[in-house]
Amino acid sequence: MKTVTFILLLLFVLGCAQHEPKQEPAHNPQVDSIQEMVNIAKTAKELSLENRKSYLEQAEQMALNIPKDTTKLEQLAKISLAYLRIKDSLGFRRSNRTLLKMAEASSASKILGYSHWDLAIFMEVKGVTDSAFYYYRKALDNFEELPSDSTSQSLKGRMLYNMARIQDSYKDYLGGEISATAAVKIFDNLEDNYRLYNAYNMLGVLANGMGNSEKSIESYNKAKEYLIKSDRTDKNELLWKIQNNIANIYTNTGDLVKAKETYEQLLSNQDLKTKLPGTYEKALGSFAYSVLKADADVERAEEIINESFEVNSATGDLYDRARLHYYYAEILSAKNDTTRAISQAKEAYAIARETYNNDRSLDALKLLTQLDTNNASAYAQEYYELDEAISEEERTKRDKFGRIRMETDDIIEENQILTKEKQVWAYSALLLIVFGMGFMIIVSLYVSNNQLKFKQRQQESNQEIYNLMLSQQGKFEEGKQLEQKRISEELHDGILGEMLGIRLILSGLNEREDPASVEQRAALIEKLRELEEEIRTISHELNHASYEKFHNFIVSLEDMIDGIEKSSGITCSFNYDKKVPWDNLLGDIKINAYRIIQESLKNCVKHAKSKHVSISFQSMEDNKLKLTITDDGVGFDINKKRKGIGLKNIISRCKKIKGTLDIDSKPGKGTTIKITMPVTYVDVETSEKIDLINV
Repeated sequence: MKTVTFILLLLFVLGCAQHEPKQEPAHNPQVDSIQEMVNIAKTAKELSLENRKSYLEQAEQMALNIPKDTTKLEQLAKISLAYLRIKDSLGFRRSNRTLLKMAEASSASKILGYSHWDLAIFMEVKGVTDSAFYYYRKALDNFEELPSDSTSQSLKGRMLYNMARIQDSYKDYLGGEISATAAVKIFDNLEDNYRLYNAYNMLGVLANGMGNSEKSIESYNKAKEYLIKSDRTDKNELLWKIQNNIANIYTNTGDLVKAKETYEQLLSNQDLKTKLPGTYEKALGSFAYSVLKADADVERAEEIINESFEVNSATGDLYDRARLHYYYAEILSAKNDTTRAISQAKEAYAIARETYNNDRSLDALKLLTQLDTNNASAYAQEYYELDEAISEEERTKRDKFGRIRMETDDIIEENQILTKEKQVWAYSALLLIVFGMGFMIIVSLYVSNNQLKFKQRQQESNQEIYNLMLSQQGKFEEGKQLEQKRISEELHDGILGEMLGIRLILSGLNEREDPASVEQRAALIEKLRELEEEIRTISHELNHASYEKFHNFIVSLEDMIDGIEKSSGITCSFNYDKKVPWDNLLGDIKINAYRIIQESLKNCVKHAKSKHVSISFQSMEDNKLKLTITDDGVGFDINKKRKGIGLKNIISRCKKIKGTLDIDSKPGKGTTIKITMPVTYVDVETSEKIDLINV
């Protein structure tokens, strides 16, 4: 009995030693100094950015000299977040990379989670939302490894909510609903009323995106209930925003009587105009539209819309101004003032295109086809082309996001499998150790002279277990790479082979003399060729080597140009200025430049019938880049040629990066496209930081 008691006592002590960290001194002067410098960097806005960065750099050096890993990582995490708060992109990326490596080496799941969270915020601020989703998911995975308590559960819920927001932006409404619902369950268990409001509000947005207005209103009302229960001091302002969202649903579903009543109730709040002028302006404009449609009171609607324009001028919301011009066009049309109505609709369209408000652009074009009968066919054609271009862009965006989400899910699943394997090995090792310790104690009571030999055997056994664990991990990584290669080869050789066979069969059918059949089959063959290219792209992206090149801008361009060369038969020459740090260019510049080159090459293949294309990407004075694309194709008369979708896309993308476009072309003389664009690198802040840190 004494032996059993001793064993149990020993195991208890070992368990405590494993899970109970050593107590830090109440006050650590080194940590106090670091925190003081971090606070100065974050709060001292009167200091220059360089001075604030200097404080963080000093704090970082001090943190790296802290001997205890846990304390070191905690301080480095605070410093990395501070870099993000002061908008020092380079400082944040450097410190974040360092922190991630150290946290991974120490298996510090909580620090890893916070670091991935910070990186997700950074990516979202920069507009790289697919990467932001990836890192939010990584953070979620890290937080799931923590012991289940209120803190870890709250962190998981917040990551799920952030993922739902991004899924909504990609119109992945079903996936967003799954994420937001999971967040609701967590926050409900925690009785976190404010975050329950956020999650239900997001469910309302997602349901509206899916066209389920009833469920959307239900979710918004649930959000209101939890917001009222919360201790937020700004709950009135948030309630007004929800009410405006509900009124918008009534407007979009055509229930304009309820919409008018809801807007009227919202606008009766005396403080709305002063506290939320943006919401006030939006509600006022929509109220004018509902008065027009529900009451047919044209004069009152015009009076209200004019007040909306005054408020909009003060807020400077150009995006929403397109909506006001559209409503005003509707009002003037009801007054039979067609000339002014057309003018307002054109203004709505121009502003909508300038602000990339796609839905409003289509609405304005549709209205113009009704108002301007002389040019109705031209507006209808423009509507069709724009709708096609928007659909294609959204489809590409969704496909890319879908691949990232799928890859993220696969990685998480693999990590979960690996974690379970590690747990099995760990439990096995623990059982063996416990058994060995018990056996050692029992044997030592009877045969003390065998103790040394037993310890040696135990060490050998532990080493063998450790070697097996390393071997298992190596085999898993090897298997993962082999599986990636297998999928890539299967997709390339199997599916593409079958599609090629189908194309050959269809080619044989073209021997029929029926012109309609021949034309139909030719179209099908072209579609199959496009599908082949898409699947080949997916195949390449599955390859690990391609993934490594994902962030290499020049390599990506070379791969794309090489692919078009091989598929089309044209020859391409590509030269670029090697002194330019291409990978440090702002993401918008890289994306749009890539698409411009891609679109130009497609035009050379489909329309210009070019044999050779020259592409040059060079630096200029005044911090600018010059992109030149020259082909030897048939050319065209730029004064007579209507702009097709391809050229319009190039013009649109050029505007996005604030570039200037010059096209030189003549029939039979080929075409030269010159684009001059201002350069922005990642260390230059070009976008306002959104408030995500405290979400």
